[in-house]
Amino acid sequence: MIYPLLRQLLFNLSPEKAHYFSMNLLRSGCSAGLIKKMVQNSFEHKDSRLAKNVFGLQFKNPVGLGAGFDKNAAYLNELEALGFGFVEIGTVTPKAQPGNEQPRLFRLPADKALINRMGFNNDGVEVIAERLAAWKNKQAATTGAPLIIGGNIGKNKVTANEDAWKDYDSCFSRLFDVVDYFVVNVSSPNTPGLRELQEKDSLRKILSQLQNNNQGKAQPKPLLLKIAPDLTNEQLNDIAELAAEVKLSGLVASNTTINRHNLSAVSKEEGEKIGAGGLSGKPVRLRSTEVVRHLAQQTHHQIPIIASGGIFTGADAKEKMEAGATLVQVWTGFIYEGPAITKNICKALL
Repeated sequence: MIYPLLRQLLFNLSPEKAHYFSMNLLRSGCSAGLIKKMVQNSFEHKDSRLAKNVFGLQFKNPVGLGAGFDKNAAYLNELEALGFGFVEIGTVTPKAQPGNEQPRLFRLPADKALINRMGFNNDGVEVIAERLAAWKNKQAATTGAPLIIGGNIGKNKVTANEDAWKDYDSCFSRLFDVVDYFVVNVSSPNTPGLRELQEKDSLRKILSQLQNNNQGKAQPKPLLLKIAPDLTNEQLNDIAELAAEVKLSGLVASNTTINRHNLSAVSKEEGEKIGAGGLSGKPVRLRSTEVVRHLAQQTHHQIPIIASGGIFTGADAKEKMEAGATLVQVWTGFIYEGPAITKNICKALL
């Protein structure tokens, strides 16, 4: 009940300032064990019926936080307290990079949407790997189901597409021991030329190299691919074929869209002022569900799908699962619905 008022106050700040202000405030509170426990009691919904074993990993519940929210693995303690079943960090690149110029994150409240053109701003794989190693050591000393961590990996802006596989392989190797699964991100619209890597031949080179590296390990990690909602059915069919060919563990559908057709008149006008960027939130929901359904059918429901795009409520999550998703991720919904979103979705799923 209190979050709508808090959201109104936070929306007086720029989106990035609001993000860091709220998460740093939560970090201050959760630094005390007693307060973290109170937060968990308020926002975590524990029920063994929610647990799922997917690509060999045990998820305490099927509701995760999508990549881009905790790019640098800086808030895992706080996100664990909010009851997420898994958190995807990143997108991580080999070298640290500042991303695009600010402002680069924008709200469209009339449509419960966001537009971002962040540009893979992150601390770089070395710093993030060390941070994750410290987190993993801390979790080893605790009881209970550990928080599943996904590593979303990408290429640096200055890396040419023909050398992109080297960036992905570098991130994969450095993060291998500190994440539970990997997601290859070739679908962000905010790194010039990145989406060209979704073409079958380019993608095969990256994924084959990663799988060769992966299968050489004593215990290979699940490898997933994140795709854009703007692909044609023919392109989605290519993705499905390639997923089977290189034996991907799963798919993430979908990333943000460059399409603005589903915006209201108010948001379209605002979007024109904002300019380029990926759109997320309510306007992406239907297209994301269509992509999930198509991929599930093309893969004969043999490859798990993590659904992302326009998930705000339990009904939204159910829609994705009925279309063929196994797990779901929130991001924009978290901003608009607040910290109870995971609890509310979990309750609805039961």
